[in-house]
Amino acid sequence: MKDKIEYVLPSDIERRSFEIIRSELGERTFPDEISPIVIRAIHTTADFDYADNLWFSENAVSIALNTLKQGATIVTDTNMAKSGINKAALARHGCQCCCFMADEDVAEAAKKNGTTRATASVDKAADIDGPVIYAVGNAPTALIRLCEHIEKGSFRPELVIGMPVGFVNVVQSKEMLIESGIPCIVARGRKGGSNVAAAVCNALLYMLDGKK
Repeated sequence: MKDKIEYVLPSDIERRSFEIIRSELGERTFPDEISPIVIRAIHTTADFDYADNLWFSENAVSIALNTLKQGATIVTDTNMAKSGINKAALARHGCQCCCFMADEDVAEAAKKNGTTRATASVDKAADIDGPVIYAVGNAPTALIRLCEHIEKGSFRPELVIGMPVGFVNVVQSKEMLIESGIPCIVARGRKGGSNVAAAVCNALLYMLDGKK
């Protein structure tokens, strides 16, 4: 027999979804500062593996929240991630979001240097004034380039969200990010994606609003 359809008002769908997630997590709990991020990642993907594979460097969440309070620029490695970040929440906190992947100068730099656009986008982001949160949901080459900048001291975002998905250099780039010592939130292993990167950003913005 198929499960009976549960009729839920549109305004209550997210609340009901969160109730189901918490119910299925059972007695498992998370520290208050990371719980909204874990729950929202699961909500976005319907994948409970995020209860185990999300990794937070020391004070990563408090650093992220303080950075957003300063009117940060969130840079994403895909326009999909950019589209998924709540624009009203960004505006409420004086933040902005940008993605350089489709920029003509990025395409030209990537072709000239024989790199990916994700790599060239990181180089362009290094010139941003003010605090930066870099959210990577697709390209491990972006994480690798960020780590190279961090090592050289030429670009150091306040926080890196490392969520690339796939099989080639994905795990390695995430571990490289963790080892860099920069504040970061990482989905260890092969899983991730632009939707998860956006979900983490939204969770942080909603935490500033007092919403979980």
